[in-house]
Amino acid sequence: MATQTQTQSHPNTTTIDPNSGFCSHSRTFHSLRPNVPLPPPSHPLSLTDYVFSLLPSAATATASSSITSAIIDAATDRHLSYSLLLRQVKSLTSSLQSLTPLSKGHVALILTPSSLHVPVLYFSLLSLGVTIAPANPLSSQSELTHLVKLAKPVIAFSTSNAAKNIPSSLKFGTILLDSPLFLSMLNNNEYVNADSRTRRVEVSQSDSAAILFSSGTTGRVKGVLLTHRNFIALIGGFYHLRMVVDDDPHPVSLFTLPLFHVFGFFMLVRAIAVGETLVFMHRFDFEGMLKAVERYRITYMPVSPPLVVALAKSELVKKYDMSSLRYLGSGGAPLGKEVAEDFRAQFPNVEIGQGYGLTESGGGAARVLGPDESKRHGSVGRLSENMEAKIVDPVTGEALSPGQKGELWLRGPTIMKGYVGDEKATAETLDSEGWLKTGDLCYFDSDGFLYIVDRLKELIKYKAYQVGCYFH
Repeated sequence: MATQTQTQSHPNTTTIDPNSGFCSHSRTFHSLRPNVPLPPPSHPLSLTDYVFSLLPSAATATASSSITSAIIDAATDRHLSYSLLLRQVKSLTSSLQSLTPLSKGHVALILTPSSLHVPVLYFSLLSLGVTIAPANPLSSQSELTHLVKLAKPVIAFSTSNAAKNIPSSLKFGTILLDSPLFLSMLNNNEYVNADSRTRRVEVSQSDSAAILFSSGTTGRVKGVLLTHRNFIALIGGFYHLRMVVDDDPHPVSLFTLPLFHVFGFFMLVRAIAVGETLVFMHRFDFEGMLKAVERYRITYMPVSPPLVVALAKSELVKKYDMSSLRYLGSGGAPLGKEVAEDFRAQFPNVEIGQGYGLTESGGGAARVLGPDESKRHGSVGRLSENMEAKIVDPVTGEALSPGQKGELWLRGPTIMKGYVGDEKATAETLDSEGWLKTGDLCYFDSDGFLYIVDRLKELIKYKAYQVGCYFH
């Protein structure tokens, strides 16, 4: 695959402070990360094809080994190997082409708890150029009516329990993931073995990939439209700059995040791209988490600061073998120095990193990389690769220097296309030059580390999932 290096973050290195990334001429902060190779934007490419092209060949080996597990359901101990994942995606794609009128440009509402079927469904629909619109399966009828009005789906994929609130007006109806029909679509050997049955769909990187629902920067629930290019740029960065632990060639991640949330979605896609094993927990339970770490030899977990405190203080931790843990990603709020030190006393071999992102930024806009950066307590790290930022005075509109507090603006290849069905909100959040106004009060220090101070407006939570910050 031909690649090109993105250069927008480094337009003229002679005017950029090598310590902070700040350009005094443009009043813009630039990423200090290495540029990463990405496919040319004009090259037709779906997120599915990009992710599968990165997948290490060892992961798809058919030998019976834990290294081939893509996803594990901790509640049932069911495993989905990489070879079976690829096979089911191919089968479902062919089945959808043969049995439904779905085509490129359609939107599919996805309303289901996390399961081994969801990743297969995501990758299959994305390869067809269908925009996925995953939503909370606990959404009320009125909430779903609002989401349907925004996203305009023609079909829904759900489970028997979650489907009751889906409006009956969808053009192509609802397919139940726990029905014999769907299971047959996943495992149709006739379609898998007959390549000619799958009609190749040419997907442009600028095509819509997902509508992810968020309370946005102003509070009301909105549909954030993200393209294949947005996610390709995000995943490309994580793929090329990922941290590899020398004594652990096959990381195993554990997370309880919902797959309809931006973090859950991109974490899933990221894990597949690098050939990790991803362990799902449907519901968070502290001791259940400890059991899963021991049972599956978990190396990485995303956590919140209160969970870091619990891990540092709880006596339960001593009952389980946690020696496999190598890295925690902490977010949602700054992690205090005392908490970090208490944790390191309990887990001297586990690194903690923080990060920041919004649904509108497609995921990580800044993050900590490496043990030296993780020592910057309270910071969410440095700007992600290919990302630019401004700190803007909310009163005067002036772009500020390092050390000065103002609203964080972001620009880069992961920034959303806009809010579906809401041109006014899009215009208020994205300016004509592509800058995303985050609504977060921040500052950069003289070494380019970002600090989140507060929200300019009260932070709104959508069904208990904080939209403003998350981590890796």
